[in-house]
Amino acid sequence: MGYTPPVKHLEGLNSAQKEAVLHTEGPLLVLAGAGAGKTRVIVHRILEIVRKGTEPRRILAVTFTNKAAKEMRERTHTLLSEAPELNFPIRETQLPLVTTFHSLGLLILKENHRFLNLPRTPAIWDRGDSLRALKEAMKNAGISPEEFDPRGVLSRISKEKGGGTTFSAYQSAMGDGQDIISRAWEGYERALAADRALDFDDLLLRATLLLRNEEALRRGYQERFSHILIDEYQDTNRVQNEMAELLVGEAQNVCAVGDIDQNIYSWRGAELKNILSFDKRYKGARVITLEENYRSTQVILTAANDIISKNKYRAEKNLFTKNGEGEPVSLYTAYDEMDEAGFIARKSRELIEEGARPRDIAVLFRANFQSRALEEAFLGAEIPYQVLGVKFFERKEVRDLLCLLRAGLTPDSGADLKRIANVPPRGIGKVTLLAMLAGREAELGASAQQKVGDFRRLLTRIGEAAHNRTCSEAVKFALKESGLEQSLKEGDSEDRERLENCYELVSLATRYDAMEAPLGVEKLLEDAALATDQDELKEDKDAVRLMTVHASKGLEFPYVFIAGLEEGLFPYEREGEKKSPEEGEEERRLFYVALTRAMRKVYLTHATLRTIYGSKLMGAPSQFITDIPANLIEAEGPERIGRTIYLD
Repeated sequence: MGYTPPVKHLEGLNSAQKEAVLHTEGPLLVLAGAGAGKTRVIVHRILEIVRKGTEPRRILAVTFTNKAAKEMRERTHTLLSEAPELNFPIRETQLPLVTTFHSLGLLILKENHRFLNLPRTPAIWDRGDSLRALKEAMKNAGISPEEFDPRGVLSRISKEKGGGTTFSAYQSAMGDGQDIISRAWEGYERALAADRALDFDDLLLRATLLLRNEEALRRGYQERFSHILIDEYQDTNRVQNEMAELLVGEAQNVCAVGDIDQNIYSWRGAELKNILSFDKRYKGARVITLEENYRSTQVILTAANDIISKNKYRAEKNLFTKNGEGEPVSLYTAYDEMDEAGFIARKSRELIEEGARPRDIAVLFRANFQSRALEEAFLGAEIPYQVLGVKFFERKEVRDLLCLLRAGLTPDSGADLKRIANVPPRGIGKVTLLAMLAGREAELGASAQQKVGDFRRLLTRIGEAAHNRTCSEAVKFALKESGLEQSLKEGDSEDRERLENCYELVSLATRYDAMEAPLGVEKLLEDAALATDQDELKEDKDAVRLMTVHASKGLEFPYVFIAGLEEGLFPYEREGEKKSPEEGEEERRLFYVALTRAMRKVYLTHATLRTIYGSKLMGAPSQFITDIPANLIEAEGPERIGRTIYLD
């Protein structure tokens, strides 16, 4: 008798979704349009794989953000637990592994740290750490930061690593190794090695190199994971794509889910060819397209379809919905950015008065500088708002506390010791710190040796707390024992606000209290290091969201404003920059992403004048506005409240 899935398992899935869920063996590419229920397909497909006899722990699902991984993990566990024939619950270690690429890379490195001469819990540098180390490396190499922007140099190194290139390979390719990137990169790698640390790109690159070079290790992971599912496949760079390929076993049970039209990260190394060539790499791959949208109205989808149809580097698909026609797209032509921001705040106020919650509203923009005028307008209108991008884990006091914990677990972490040796002040100056880092403490005077000894003993106590207490108790202990709590209590109002952030970290740490020590603290440190902009989205905070279009990827809101639709701003153009035809299409994909975040209504705005870098510039309306059929758009009246224009 053939396998017959119960009707309940497939309830609510459309025919294309069912086809994707039931195809559990061999390679599968799911081209999922925006709002087409791709996460639902992934989690139902995991259930189907388990129902057909695969142990849940042998399934690996990989995505890009912690937020997406958390949602997918929760939905997967709920679905499995509600399947009566599976006799759930089962232990955490027996569940499918649902994670991000960076967390997967870190897991592989931790499990094989002896290959790499790394501690089991290595320090992970964030961009701030990397930038400081690179500036120091450039200074030591005699490279002027005025002539060569350190951020640009770091981005180049990051892109090389994302493309699978190590420093030694890059240096060999450059011949004499005397180019600017080689000289800066060499010192940067020395700093990482001295600290036995990893940067974000190392999590992917070094894990991939391990899988590539160690056959027994690679086969072990292929045996461990019989089925692999990859979300947002269009966003993979070269090294992520290779990592996935190396994990896929001989049965080629790999499912990639993505949308070519939402590829918006080429500047970060994402390669469109990964998804375009999937069926060539995995022979016999089934390709299924999901076109039914469950999020937006038909007006929004028609506008999005017309916009994206002008791109050539894509697979043909046409989004449709049963949600109804919906309201037309609104267009407001502002005098300047203050007028534009005023309109957005006023219209948001109207929506709220008509019953919308502030959190139902998102304002999207192409460049970060646009948030200033918007913030002023929302402050003036007394409308609660939240700007994505100010990361909780990047606040100084939070990083200080995290560094104390990491140094307690890994006392030879140079970057952490430099940061917190004198936080709060304990009399350890630069000379003492350098001697301590160089292992020459015996050369110091008696007083300095005493201070260093006290500091070392503090770290030992914090390490013991991490190994013997719950995660939140360990954080609380580090905060108090280090003197940081008392120091902030005795400070000004800003210090007391910083202390509140430290207390917030203690609250956050309670989520890890169920984990065995020191795994709870280790997981907190990992999650903090790998946090993204979307992790700052306070779901329980009822506020209008202000964010870049890039930060909005994967989110949805009933009402969406897209601001700054002027040529040169959106689509964005740098003066003198030449783009390939493929690169030129990315701005259109970005606008498509912005449109498809909206569920009920879209507002488009542009300004005749905009102040950029201190100069008022005339702006022509974006080509994206005229690319939307006129019958889908209605103009908003000026209503320029509070503005008087005097004519000579």
